[in-house]
Amino acid sequence: MTRKILLGVAVLTVLCTAAYLRFLRPHGPREVAYAGNRQVTLWSATAQVREPVTTVNFGDHLDVLGHFQDRVKVRTLNGITGWVGQNDLLSADMWQRARDLDAKTAKMPVQARGHTKTISNLHFEAGRESPRIRQLGKTIPLELLEREAVEVPANSAEEDTEESAEARKEDWWLVRMHASDQPSLSGWMLGRFIDLDVPAPLPDFASSAGMHIIGWFDLNSVKDSSGAQRPQYLVIGVRGSEGQPCDFTLIRVFTWGMQRKRYETAFVKSDVCGKLPMIVTHPSSPGGDALFTFDEMGQGAPEARTYRMHQTIVRRVIESGAHDSSKHSR
Repeated sequence: MTRKILLGVAVLTVLCTAAYLRFLRPHGPREVAYAGNRQVTLWSATAQVREPVTTVNFGDHLDVLGHFQDRVKVRTLNGITGWVGQNDLLSADMWQRARDLDAKTAKMPVQARGHTKTISNLHFEAGRESPRIRQLGKTIPLELLEREAVEVPANSAEEDTEESAEARKEDWWLVRMHASDQPSLSGWMLGRFIDLDVPAPLPDFASSAGMHIIGWFDLNSVKDSSGAQRPQYLVIGVRGSEGQPCDFTLIRVFTWGMQRKRYETAFVKSDVCGKLPMIVTHPSSPGGDALFTFDEMGQGAPEARTYRMHQTIVRRVIESGAHDSSKHSR
């Protein structure tokens, strides 16, 4: 009789343990996700009456425990659980894509610098329908790396403002952002939501010439009468509206004039169809020559063109090593 009781207790213990392991033990995560906004709030429930549980920052690791409509139940590394919106998360694949894109842009030359002028979305690819990486606030510093003209989807509304889409094509920029909560993050942004930080007096020169600046570069520097260093600039831009097939159609070089103590136009070219990036080679020693190279797309296929700046003279370098004989006045 005693043996039967002991056997029954043993069987009951096994069954209870199995039930606990099956139903009561916390389940492991179904998948992994990452917080996809600057701050994401975890809520106590999916109902309208709910309380905030905690907040996580962009890129924080989260274990996905379940789904209910467009809400996702997640668990932080500290073991805190709560509900978030599906749009506030990045899947593991998307997070890896974002990291790969950031690694790629780290090797790309900067074409211009600016900042967000309004709340803007950062996308994986150029275009409004591309998945969003995260949303950026105002005045976030940006490095502009690559431009692409993208056709505006029919009957689409602005994703970040209430303006209607007017242009058939619009400019998108591959940018690398730097914010206090994120050392760097890269993605595509609609160009009209970017303000360029163009150094003075270049905006005045561009305005008088009807030029929309795309990028600018320090070629070298010279000392003024006070002994201070004055950078000499290469500026590229376009005329007209956004969405043009060429990245830039205008080239200007501005040098510091010692006699007049002001910047002067040393080189003008207005018949190019340039493709970014513009590659600048700085002088190896003070007073040396600077070079800049880009791809010309006027004939359809890219043709590499290189220009040399010697003192205040800029001329194209021909493949044979000679310079072209075209004359560019100041």
